[in-house]
Amino acid sequence: MSPREALEAFLRHYAAERAPSAHTLSAYRRDLEKLVRFMEAEGLASFDGLAPDRLRGMIAREHRGGLAPNSIQRLLSACRSLFRYLTREGHLAHDPAAGVRGPKVRRKLPEVLDADEAKELVETDVGGSLAPRDRAMLELFYSSGLRLSELVGLRWGDLDLADGQVRVLGKGNKMRILPVGRFAVEALRALAALGGANLEAPVFKGRGGAPISPRAVQVRMKHLALAQGIAKRIHPHLLRHTFASHMLESSGDLRAVQELLGHADIATTQIYTHLDFQHLAKVYDGAHPRARRKT
Repeated sequence: MSPREALEAFLRHYAAERAPSAHTLSAYRRDLEKLVRFMEAEGLASFDGLAPDRLRGMIAREHRGGLAPNSIQRLLSACRSLFRYLTREGHLAHDPAAGVRGPKVRRKLPEVLDADEAKELVETDVGGSLAPRDRAMLELFYSSGLRLSELVGLRWGDLDLADGQVRVLGKGNKMRILPVGRFAVEALRALAALGGANLEAPVFKGRGGAPISPRAVQVRMKHLALAQGIAKRIHPHLLRHTFASHMLESSGDLRAVQELLGHADIATTQIYTHLDFQHLAKVYDGAHPRARRKT
């Protein structure tokens, strides 16, 4: 099996088994295309000829070429997934990634809004016919920590406003039930009262009554933030980060936050413990008489 044939077989398998988003599948293809092009340039006709030292050379070349450390780590992760698949299918007898490491990545903490900033954003009302939709959209983002893909895919049948719940289909086609806060329920009821809220209809509509596009949500949020005078870069995932940070800050229950966010690995959720510690450190520095820095 040639490298390019192996790549296509792996992507078909990955798409069927993991049901990734189109964005994730496209990222895997882009990363693995780099590997295949490298092998073609090196005259390697199959993955059996790819030794760890050669893969290490490719990684070093990408690093010298300016590829960011986190992008290199993602490239290596995609390569390892491909190699595991080929080994399992009997097309590869060794692991070309054995002992290959990428550059260290400084983990960047996500920016979040404080409680007042979040309140200002979700309550922004610039008027017009889109105001009820915008308010419900922002309230639900902040109330339940949805991903952008989960929000744009919502149908009215996924909501139980009487019990304050929403059913979402997350990554890997995993379903989860999330609580919806009082303010979000009120905003959604106001939106439903405008009509067209049958069970199969999209909750958040774009042009022509179709589900709002992810890009339209991003543009709308930026517009609303500018109207409110919020200086931070506002995007849909920022409200998910803010939801997680505020939940952890108030409850201290990392496992519960993991379940609410739909993270498969708690290590992904643990980044919010660092945010929580930053908050506590600021409180300490401002309150403890022996911690105050000289001005």
